[in-house]
Parts: sequence; C-alpha cells; structure tokens
Amino acid sequence: MIIQSAPVGKKRFVSTMVEHLELCEQMMRAFGNEMFERPEPYEEFIYTVAHHDRGWDETDANPVLHTESGFPCGLGTGPVPGVLDTSRRSPDFNQAEHPYCGLLSSMHSWGLYNERYGVSEFTVLDGRKSVPIPPENEKFVSGLLDDEITRQQRLKDELAASPETAGWVDEKSLMRNYKLLQFFDTLALYFNLRHDSQRMQEQFVHIPNSVDEDSTVTVRPIGDGKYEMFPFPFAGDELEVSCKGRYFGCIAANNEPDDLAAHLYGLPISEQVFTFVKVP
Repeated sequence: MIIQSAPVGKKRFVSTMVEHLELCEQMMRAFGNEMFERPEPYEEFIYTVAHHDRGWDETDANPVLHTESGFPCGLGTGPVPGVLDTSRRSPDFNQAEHPYCGLLSSMHSWGLYNERYGVSEFTVLDGRKSVPIPPENEKFVSGLLDDEITRQQRLKDELAASPETAGWVDEKSLMRNYKLLQFFDTLALYFNLRHDSQRMQEQFVHIPNSVDEDSTVTVRPIGDGKYEMFPFPFAGDELEVSCKGRYFGCIAANNEPDDLAAHLYGLPISEQVFTFVKVP
C-alpha cells in the first residue's frame, strides 16, 4: 500500500500495490520507439512488470492504522506489519507464472535492500535508496536475501539449460530488463508517493536504449498534470496514464474503525491522471 503525501490537514491518496502495478503496466505497454528498443522476452517481461509486487496482496487486504499519522501503514507512512514477507511472496507469485518472471521479481526484491543494484538514484523514504532494515530484523532479512540469491541461481540454471530461454539470462540482457523494471517502478512511485506540489524535476538514470546503451531520462512538471520527458521513451509524442486510489482522511487513534479494511475499501474510488509530453 502506498500513501501519497499531502498538505497538512488534507486527505491523502491511498493506492494498493495492485493499483501501483497497473500504473507500471500502462507505462510498460507504451514503452519503445526508434531510440528505445522494446525488451525481450516481451510477454514474460510485461507479466513481471504488472505483478512484481503481488506479494503485497495479503498485506493490503488487511490494513493496519499507523497511529502516529492517522493513515494506514504503508510506503509513505510507518512500518508495515509483515512487510518483510512480501519480499519472498512476490517472487513466489511470479515464479508460478514462469521461471523468468520469478527471476526478475527476485532481483527486484533483493535490489530493494541493496540500492537497486546501483542502477537507480531514486529515493523512496527519508532520502534512502534502499529499504531500511530495523536492527532486530537484520538476521531475518539477511537470510531472506541469501535465499533469493539461491533462488536466482537456480532459476538462471534452469533457463540456461533450454535453448529457447538461454539467451534471456545473458548478463547484459537480464540486467537491461532489470533496469527497465526499476524505471517503471520508480517512475510510478514518483506519482504514487508525492503530492503534485512536491513533484520536482527528477532524473531517472540507466534507462536502457538497448542491451549495450543507457540514457538518463529527465521528467519535469509543466503544470495541469503534464510532465515533459527528455529523451522521450514512449511511442508517439504524448502518453496519458492514470492511477486509481482512494482519498483517506486522517483518523485519530481513539476513533479507529472496528474494520479498517471495510472503511478504506468502502471509500469512493478516485483516479489521478498524468500526461507525459515529448520535448519538441
């Protein structure tokens, strides 16, 4: 669950991880032009982009109030109970579709705790590029991440053993798709986490033009929900995308509803719309 920032006293836009993933998928399906090659394997990559955080399903279905802020626990507020397990459940979910999907999702989970393999400068919370690990959870997280490295090697070996998929785990090809996954994830978070008054010019580094070449993509708000992008990584000259969510008002700790999930998901569904514009 992602809790967007807002001016003091205003409702905050709350999106589930599935709604975040829908935004990622819209951008992925529009990606590619004469400067930016379409990734391969295409269908497996799309699936992973659209499902890489599905380990959050159970967590989002059972929200917990962050009493200090008065909003649900999630990215943008306080610690999420059981959040560490999502880093294992997401690769499990994707691996059930295809070993390649499980591999990319596992790399995503590992990268969240390790500055996204050094391919992103995007900061999520408190200026950090990595998910912070509470001292009491260091041993658990270390074991979880070691398990993901083991998973990745096992899936790489499985994919390399087949002539149809061996090229997919070529180091350059695999890292190209990992970098693209991080681009769609962090670009979506740029909107999901930040109120429009807090969206400043942002540079997204290591965006693959091909397996051998990267670009830095700059995003700059120009008003009225529009954002210039240079270089433009999508087909055409404009791209309109949207994200669903609910506007949630602060709840005092002594006024928490008996069923927070029913309260949250009973709120009207709203939509935020953003338009990317190619610089002439």
